[in-house]
Amino acid sequence: MSAADAIPAAFRLDAFAAFLTLERGASRNTVAAYARDLAHLVEFLRARGAAAPEQATTAQLRDFVFHLKDLGLAATSIRRHVSSTRSYFRFLVGEGAVLRDPTERLASPKQWRTLPSVLTTAEMERLLAAPHADQPLAWRDRALLEFAYATGARVSELVGIGVSDVLYDEGLARLFGKGNKERLVPVGRRALGAVALYVRETRPRLEQGRGQGRLFLNARGAPLSRVGAWGIIKRSARAAGLTKRVTPHTLRHTFATHLLEGGADLRAVQEMLGHADLSTTQLYTKVDREYLRSVHRSYHPRA
Repeated sequence: MSAADAIPAAFRLDAFAAFLTLERGASRNTVAAYARDLAHLVEFLRARGAAAPEQATTAQLRDFVFHLKDLGLAATSIRRHVSSTRSYFRFLVGEGAVLRDPTERLASPKQWRTLPSVLTTAEMERLLAAPHADQPLAWRDRALLEFAYATGARVSELVGIGVSDVLYDEGLARLFGKGNKERLVPVGRRALGAVALYVRETRPRLEQGRGQGRLFLNARGAPLSRVGAWGIIKRSARAAGLTKRVTPHTLRHTFATHLLEGGADLRAVQEMLGHADLSTTQLYTKVDREYLRSVHRSYHPRA
């Protein structure tokens, strides 16, 4: 189980791999897939203070599933992660390594019926104002929050956007979604201003030849990771005193909801999102770019 080489023995991944191979008769590819899934799980749990599987909670596992969704994984991939996690904990229960199975109430994507929480306009204002100017990376954090709310970008699109993908004169951003599919999304003046300030004041100090042309960099000058973007949003939510669960997907859903509540056309919002998540019955419809800009200017609170 090579994916688990750096994982503490307390998680018993080698024993689980042996169980899959010898008792379940799983193929090498299946065992490898489980190893990758569980390596992701263990990394997530350890980052949240769980040093052994018995310390994992149902709430943490639920957050892990939402984390996978925020990373842009397909429902089929998330279902496989959930299946791997369930099999793993059932094995641990059977071995007496844990006393309870925290996956008993863990839902998979096909069971999801409720949409993520949405921030009100007032809550969104508090979140955007959370980074303080005296913090070293405040302008970066504020630019990321403003850009995420202005565009509804997926977390993978946030960390993947390049400096040259922000088209200031046109009020647009070039995003690359699933399957590397390109789309142009309107960006409001406040978000453009926040990004321009970050690019002028903060990014040059971070860039040390390792930025790869990416817009958002971490404190070491390398491209910001998905987990890094997640962390910025979570920290800002805490600083803003928000009690709701706030993730990159929360901002994406808030973006769409605020537009729709303001009267925006559903098809235009679907185009800006890059998929048809807001309606499982309506097909993706291509809308003229100028119309998208006019919709964004008319309905987005910070356009």
